[in-house]
Amino acid sequence: MRFAKIEKSIHVVKAVLAICVVSMTAFVAGCGGGGGGGDGGGGSSSSSSGANNGPSQQPIAANAPNTVAVTVDRGVANLINIPTVSVTICQPGTTNCTVVDHVLLDTGSFGVRIVNSALGSLASSLPIQQATAGGQLAECTHFADGFTWGTTRTATVQISGEVASNIPIQVIGDLDASTIPSGGCVNGAAENTAQALGANGIVGIGVAPIDCGQACSVQANVAQFSNYYACNGTNCVRTLAEREKQVANPVPNFPVDNNGVIVQMAPISASGQASATGTVVFGIGTQSNNGQEQGITIFTTDASGDLVNSKFNNATTNTFLDSGSNGYFFQDGSIPLCTGNLASFYCPGTTLQRTVTLVGANGANGNVLLNVANTQNLLSAGSNFAFNDLGGQIGSLSAFDLGLPFFFGRHVYYGMDKRPSGQAPFVAFSL
Repeated sequence: MRFAKIEKSIHVVKAVLAICVVSMTAFVAGCGGGGGGGDGGGGSSSSSSGANNGPSQQPIAANAPNTVAVTVDRGVANLINIPTVSVTICQPGTTNCTVVDHVLLDTGSFGVRIVNSALGSLASSLPIQQATAGGQLAECTHFADGFTWGTTRTATVQISGEVASNIPIQVIGDLDASTIPSGGCVNGAAENTAQALGANGIVGIGVAPIDCGQACSVQANVAQFSNYYACNGTNCVRTLAEREKQVANPVPNFPVDNNGVIVQMAPISASGQASATGTVVFGIGTQSNNGQEQGITIFTTDASGDLVNSKFNNATTNTFLDSGSNGYFFQDGSIPLCTGNLASFYCPGTTLQRTVTLVGANGANGNVLLNVANTQNLLSAGSNFAFNDLGGQIGSLSAFDLGLPFFFGRHVYYGMDKRPSGQAPFVAFSL
C-alpha cells in the first residue's frame, strides 16, 4: 500500500503522513512527498555499481527518560521497514491510560494518531473536540491510495519519560463509515484499522508543531484545503480548525526536551535482517546525551521539513528525510524495474549507487551516496523485515524520498520549527 504527504497550503505546509509501506504478501510501490537530489555541483547521479559500506553509527541505549527504543520487525501486519515505538495515551488529568505498542515512528508527519481498537475502552473517555461552528471535530487524513477518518480528541501523550499534556490527537476509525464525507475526504480505500494502516497508530515527530497550519486555520483556505470536518450526526462538512485544535506534534509540547529529536538506527546488513533496533533521543543540547555531534551538517528546511533546492539527475526538486517511508523513492529511468506485483520497485542486475545532493535553505549542501539493490532478491528469503537498500519509483510526485534505509547507521537530527521568535526548522547528520 502507498501513502504520501499531501500539500495543503500555499505556504507549503503539508497535511500529514508521509508513510510508505510494502507488505510481505501484497507488494505495492510506496512513496512520500517532496524531494529530489543529484551529485555535487552538477546534480547528476552516480551510476557506478557495487554497494558502499554505508554509515556505521550506533544508537545509544534507550535507558534515559528522554529516550525511547525503536524496533523494526514484522509488526502488526507483516510489513517491511516499519519503525515503531510504544506510546502511552491517557485521559487528561487522570491515571486512566493505555500503552499502545507498534506505533509508527514518522519523521515526515506531525501529530499523534491512534487506531480506535488499540485504545480499547480509553477511546470513549478522551474528550472530543468541538468545532467552532458546532458539532464534533473530525479529520480526514489523505494518503496516496487511501485515507484515515476519525475524531480529534484531547489526550495526554507520554513517550518514555516525556509527557505532552492535553494535546489534540486523532482517533482513527471511531466514527461509523456512514459519516465519511463523499467529497473532499474519500481518496482510495479507508485505512481505519491497524491491519489496513500497518501499525496501531502514528507518532509524527517531524519539524512542524501542528499538522495543517494555515491551510486549515484561515477561513479563506478552508473550502479548498482543510482536512477538518464538523460532524452533526452523520452529516460532516469541511470546517475551520484553529491552530490550538489541530492534531499536535507531541515534541514541542514537552516541558523541557522540546526543541528537537535525534533518530538513531543501528547499521544493518546489505542483505537485510529479520529485525533492527534504534533509539529516539528527545531534545537537542538539553541533556548530557543529546548534544550536537562534531562534524554534522545542518540543513535548514521549509515548514514541512523539505529541502526544496536539492538536486538529482541535474534537476532541482524537493528532498525529505522520512522514517515513515519504507524505502528510497525517486524517479530514475536508467534503473530496471521489477516485474509482476513488484513492478514499481527497482530490480537492477547488481546493486547500484546513486548520489543525491541536499541543499538547505541556509545554503548548506552535501552529497548522500545510497545503494539500490534488486528488490526481488532482497525479498526472496521472506523472513527479513529490515532493509537498507530498498528503492522504487515515487509515482507522480517530483521528489526524492530518503526513507528508512537512509536512517540505518546514522544519527539524524530534526530541529522543531520555533519561528517566528525561535529556531528555524532543520535536519542534520554526518555526511
